[in-house]
Formats: sequence, structure tokens, C-alpha cells
Amino acid sequence: MAFSAQDVKNLREMTGVGMMDCKKALTEADGDIDKACDWLREKGLAAAQKKAGRIAAEGVAYADVFDGIGVVVEVNAETDFVAKNDLFNEFVKNVALVVAKENPADLTALFACKYPGTELTVEQMQSEKVLVIGENIKVRRYVRYETGVCVPYVHMGGRIGVIINMDVPAGNESKDEVIGLGKDLAMQIAAMNPAYRDKSDVDQSVLDKEKEILMIQAKEDPKNASKPEAIIEKMVVGRVSKFYEENCLLQQAYVKGDKITVEQHIAEISKAIGAKITITGFTRFEKGEGIEKKQDDFAAEIASLVK
Repeated sequence: MAFSAQDVKNLREMTGVGMMDCKKALTEADGDIDKACDWLREKGLAAAQKKAGRIAAEGVAYADVFDGIGVVVEVNAETDFVAKNDLFNEFVKNVALVVAKENPADLTALFACKYPGTELTVEQMQSEKVLVIGENIKVRRYVRYETGVCVPYVHMGGRIGVIINMDVPAGNESKDEVIGLGKDLAMQIAAMNPAYRDKSDVDQSVLDKEKEILMIQAKEDPKNASKPEAIIEKMVVGRVSKFYEENCLLQQAYVKGDKITVEQHIAEISKAIGAKITITGFTRFEKGEGIEKKQDDFAAEIASLVK
């Protein structure tokens, strides 16, 4: 399978690895990007596969709670100046309000909803904002939580928006300890970007692939050349635990704690209030995730390498 300059560019942004190594990986993988990612990791060149890509678009990720309903939305624009525009931010907040109140099934349904205080639809109002602000504006995605206790967090004026959803026994929902826990964990999610809630949520196929990559890495390490297979397998088990600690919220080290995990911290707060708190889910949006800005010079540079 042949590969293009754009494939090299995409692989570089997904892994953070240099262009020549990306070209070699794609050659080894016969143009398959997923296999090329694995090849780079096996060779120790890429620490992790980052399919979402680097931030490459502007706008706002916004999170809020409306009458107990948690919402996080992303609305994109062309420049970062728009994120500071009052008209744009009013639009973003009203879109989140529509999501909370109308519970649209998807973006198409959302665009068909009435925009608050007008006879226009959300899509028509989006077009109006484009004309007034002078930039292309687009509602990209949203997530809505209808049950449980939701706590929002918006980082750096809308660079990251997080909603964390908790199951809390009746009568404890508004306790300071519960809301404080939600805020602290939402901030942790913003900073540490866990891919999963708990290690039990990791799909077996993901775990199998991780073990396969770790095994190859261990065997290719010259320090392990004389070690028997059984010892290498034990090393891999230890590294899988590290995978959980890096990628699963409950197994992560609690960033504000003293050598305890998030799971242990939740247990401490639960004991303090006499009620079990369970993290049921979370959503983290980072503005521009996976959207690529046009970079003609960089693309030309790569094209010259793969000719």
C-alpha cells in the first residue's frame, strides 16, 4: 500500500516522532497508519499513540450544569481572538443551554432546535453569528448527563472543558465535600487526560495490543537479552500496571494528594461524609482536538521527503 505526504504528516502529529522515522514506519507497515504507530512504539520511538492529534483549531470548549443536567460542548472558530468575543461566548453558552433543555439526539437535531429568545433555529443563529463576527463558526460536538451529580470545569478560558458525573446517595448531593471532590477531579481530568474511568473499562483488545507492544519492547532491549521468557512476561505485567496508572482515572495518582490514588481519595471522602461516592463517567473536550490547520510549507517539506 502506498502512502502520501499527508500520511507522514498525520503520523508525525499522532506520535510526535520525526518525519524520517515516520516515513520509515509507514514503509515498514506498507502504508497502514495504525501498524506504523505500533511499529514506532515497538522501537521505542513513540511513547503512546495519540490518534486525537494535536490541537489545530480555535474556539471554545465549555462545560456547565443547568438544573442538574451537565453539558459540555465544543464550538470552533478560525482564530483564538473569537474565544474572547462576548457574542461568540453568548452563543456557546446558549447552545449548551439548548442541549440541556431539549436533549437533541445528535447535531442535526440540535441545529433544528429553537435558539433561546428568538424564532431562529440554532443553525440559523450560527449563520447569523458568522455574518456578525466575520469568521466561520461551527458547533462541533456535545455530551449531556441527565442523572447523578455533575460538576463542570473550564480551563484557560475554554481551551479545555470537563464534566464529571458522580452517583451520590440522596441527601448528600450538595455537600461541600462532594462538590469539592468533583471540582478537584475535573481539574485532574483536564490536566492528566485519562482515557478511561477505571481499569475495568479498558477493552480487552486494547490491553492485548498494549501487552504485545510491551513484550516486543522488552525483548528488543539489550539489557534483557539474557533474561528468560518468564521473567520478561513478569516485567510486562508490571508495565501493564503502569499503563493503568497513566490512562485510568481511578488508578491515577491523585495530583493533590500524598501518594494516594484517585480511587483511594474518593474512598476517604466517602468515609468522611458517611456515603459512598461513585464516579460514573466524565467527558473532556479540548478545543480543536483532531482538527488540522492548513500548513502548506510543512506539507511541502514532507512531500519532498517521500518523493
